[in-house]
Order: sequence, then structure tokens, then C-alpha cells
Amino acid sequence: MKTTFGRRTRVLAATTATAGLVLVAGCSSGDDGGSGTKTAAGGVELVKAGQLTTCTHLPYPPFQSEIDGKVQGFDVSLIDLVADDLGVKQAILDTPFENFKTGAFLNSGECDLAAAGMTITDERKKNVDFSDPYFEATQAVLVDKKSGISSFADLKGKKVGAQAQTTGEDYAKSKGLDPVSFESSDAVLNGLRTGQVEAVVIDYPVVQGWLKDKANADAFEVAEQINTGEQYGFTVKKGNTKLLAAINKALAEAKADGTYKKLYEKWIGPYDESASSPSPAA
Repeated sequence: MKTTFGRRTRVLAATTATAGLVLVAGCSSGDDGGSGTKTAAGGVELVKAGQLTTCTHLPYPPFQSEIDGKVQGFDVSLIDLVADDLGVKQAILDTPFENFKTGAFLNSGECDLAAAGMTITDERKKNVDFSDPYFEATQAVLVDKKSGISSFADLKGKKVGAQAQTTGEDYAKSKGLDPVSFESSDAVLNGLRTGQVEAVVIDYPVVQGWLKDKANADAFEVAEQINTGEQYGFTVKKGNTKLLAAINKALAEAKADGTYKKLYEKWIGPYDESASSPSPAA
């Protein structure tokens, strides 16, 4: 990952500095013990008593999206493990994505952590502290089965779509393409469906989620999978060592006891051991 290669560092049109709706995660559990204290197990200080407040930006399946009125996904399930260890519930705050790069909502005390399928980058490390990596990601070229496109090299001269200011968009630009930018992953897929673009470049796990739908699987296929060396991590306010340690502990235990594999298969697909990113963040 180089300089501007930032996972979903999206600059939204007409973005305000205010947060969105608070949504309780579908898989969260635990309670505040009736004490009303902002100090959880292990001495972790929380912004609100009885809950672990997570900033995200919806939707981004299979990592987080609203399903049947509840926010669910791979990231949500992993952070639920952290909340369980702390003896609290997870609550999710839907926020503008531009704040993830700066850590704005962490610094203002609105969220304890951020979880949004975010790539660990040196640029972001200047503003936030990352957990150990929890996921190895690749990019994918998704095309209509009738397109005749069979590789990234075939995209030259084609109309290509990508999510605005993501690593997929950056990669396409770095290879001389001029991709059409879409605000969200849902808009990217709709652009392909409606013929606005002939192919899209986006994170492979997102494509895996799309292809679970039979209509999508019948219409589209992966022309090529590209290893860009991306690793995802969760973020906390700089210096929040106790919460960072709690996150890393929950991740390590989940990988060791099989919980990570179970959640991976539930939300993403067939388990690839390399996806668990055993090496810690630098």
C-alpha cells in the first residue's frame, strides 16, 4: 500500500461533521452490570457506560450492513467478541467515512473504536492506532459474463467502475485507467447491473458477498483476483492501549479456538487460513 492507497477513505458529497443513527448490533450481548460506570473489564474506559460504541459507515457487506433491521456482518461479529470480554453491549454509530482517516469521532469521544473493513496504512497510523491485522484482502475485477473481459489487462479502453477513493479506485488509476467513481459499494454493483460500466474493481470479499445472491452469480463473474497486499485492522484513539489490547486479545483467542474460522465461513465464504493475518501490526 502506498501513499494515497487508503481503504475506503471516502470523501462524501455534502458531508457534515455530525454522526448518523446509532444502531445496536444484531449479535451483541452482555450488560453494564447495573453500575452505570464507564470503566469496563480490564480497566478499559468507554465513552458511554454499558456499551462499546463502534463507528462504521454503512453499508459495506459482508463486513457490516443492516439486515432485517439489525447491523450485522464479519466486523460486527468480531467486535461483539470484544464487547463480550468487556461485559458490555456493542452499539454501532453510522458515520461519514472521511472521519475514519482522521480519527475525528474517536478524538471527540463519540466512539470507542472504528470498524469498517479498513486497510492499515502508514498515513492512517499518524492519526489512529490499529489493532493487529484481522483480514488479508485482495481486489477483484467483476464483469458481466457476456462481456468478453477475462483479466485486468482487458480493461484498457473499457468503462470501469470503482468505489470512490478506495484502494480499488487507486489501483485502477495507477494502471492508467480512469474509473467511474461511485459513492458506495451498492452503487458500484448497480452501475454494473445497469450498464453504466462494463467492469468494476473492488475488494474481493465484497464480490464474494454479492455472488452469494443467485441472480448476481448468474449474471456476473470474477475476471481476475489481484493481490495488493492489503490488511484490515480496527482502530482506536491514539494512546488507548487498554482497549487496543482487549481487541487484540479477542482476535487472538478467536483465531485459536476456531471462532474466527466459523465467523469467516458465515459471512465471507470458504475459509483461507492466510486471511486471518497472524502477523501483528507494525
